[in-house]
Amino acid sequence: MSHKRIPKRKAAIAVGGVAALGAAALLLPNANASQDGNNTAAAAPKTLKASDASDLASQLEKLLGDAFAGSYYDDGQKQLVVNVVDVSGDENNVIVQAKKAGAQVRQVENSPAELKAASQTLKAKATIPGTSWAVDPKTNKILVTADSTVTGGKWDRLESTVNSLGANMATIKKSAGTFKTFVSGGDAIFGGGARCSLGFNVTAGDGSPAFLTAGHCGVAAEQWSDSENGQPIATVDQAVFPGKGDFALVKYDDAATQAPSEVNVGQQKVAITEAAEATVGTEVFRMGSTTGLSNGQVLGLDATVNYPEGTVTGLIQTNVCAEPGDSGGSLFTQDGQAIGLTSGGSGDCTVGGETFFQPVTTALEATGATLGAGGAGAGQEAGGQDNGAGAGQEAGGEQTGQGAGEQGAGQEAGGQDNGAGAGEEAGAGQEAGAGQEAGGEQAGQGAGEQGAGQEAGGQDNGAGAGEEAGAGAGNDQNGADGQNDKH
Repeated sequence: MSHKRIPKRKAAIAVGGVAALGAAALLLPNANASQDGNNTAAAAPKTLKASDASDLASQLEKLLGDAFAGSYYDDGQKQLVVNVVDVSGDENNVIVQAKKAGAQVRQVENSPAELKAASQTLKAKATIPGTSWAVDPKTNKILVTADSTVTGGKWDRLESTVNSLGANMATIKKSAGTFKTFVSGGDAIFGGGARCSLGFNVTAGDGSPAFLTAGHCGVAAEQWSDSENGQPIATVDQAVFPGKGDFALVKYDDAATQAPSEVNVGQQKVAITEAAEATVGTEVFRMGSTTGLSNGQVLGLDATVNYPEGTVTGLIQTNVCAEPGDSGGSLFTQDGQAIGLTSGGSGDCTVGGETFFQPVTTALEATGATLGAGGAGAGQEAGGQDNGAGAGQEAGGEQTGQGAGEQGAGQEAGGQDNGAGAGEEAGAGQEAGAGQEAGGEQAGQGAGEQGAGQEAGGQDNGAGAGEEAGAGAGNDQNGADGQNDKH
């Protein structure tokens, strides 16, 4: 499975179409490269890429100790802003060191301990389905959100609790939608009547190939297929939902499955090199089979979300849109860092909304899995071509998916379909690969190209079984593709 398509949607890609194209353009190499070349003033804030800012924030959190009160990335200035409390001024040696390291330092009122205590009060007095809260380092407050179901006495109770925290401790806002998990897909996976998205391929602790997806998907079904009503290809090993997270580790049934560490966004593939912590203010990209590629910013950390099924803690809050079918899909940075797995939220990709993500770092730590270039099948070549050449290539005005090994590891691409998986389908009118069109013709020519019903003059030339999300060994599983609207 390899994020083979950005579905043709009406208004969802009115925002999704423009946003998706813009997001893909931003993913091009060097699109947001660091401009840090002028280091004449040691104490001046450095210009940083988002990934470098995240690394610096982790270092400064250790350096500052109790004085550290969170940080965020100023995307406009390309700078890391670090909040500090209980300092005597600029002469404080630790603060001077932080400035020399390249951060912009500002003093704030609320300490992490005070914000945590306020969150505990919300938990005790306002755990109401349809509410959420997360720490927002930009405002140095807790951002409390209530969906459209929180009305009457429920709203009064929530508002009263927020007011009791003090004027400068929390803010509250209404969301037009309803908080829900997004079960329904990157490339789709199917199980027990539900459809979800595959997040990231990983290597399980025992060395076997596996992938991460949402925990509410993992508890919905034990076995998962890459095509609707298809044979299972993977079995849930661990799943957490609700509670301290929303993640599942699903192992491929075939130990020889090649599972590249990459996300196919249609026009290109993004190599996933490592997992990283989210930083507020960072631009992030989400891939899902329902809505394709969307982008936005991280708004809050350590979010608590009260879904109808129960409370989930430790999530990332963003303004990236999502819809049913996107659950479990990958959240990542332009630099190829894995950040999160789509959990749920409100709204859609027409009107926008809030979306919450399970941090990948937490999921990896809990499951004992590893992610990155060292994972199974990463960066393999076939016939002298890199697997990453499959989607979005142009050839004389004709889109040709030529990446050998897209679905079958080490298979050679030569204009014919050598994909793993039995039989070719000719489903007229089905959507192709990454949704690429070329003069009304789409040709999936790569070995094991996961066409998901590719269009070519109204015929499906996609290779292999399970066209929706690629079947067989070596599926490029970085998302989940499908049509059901269940999470």
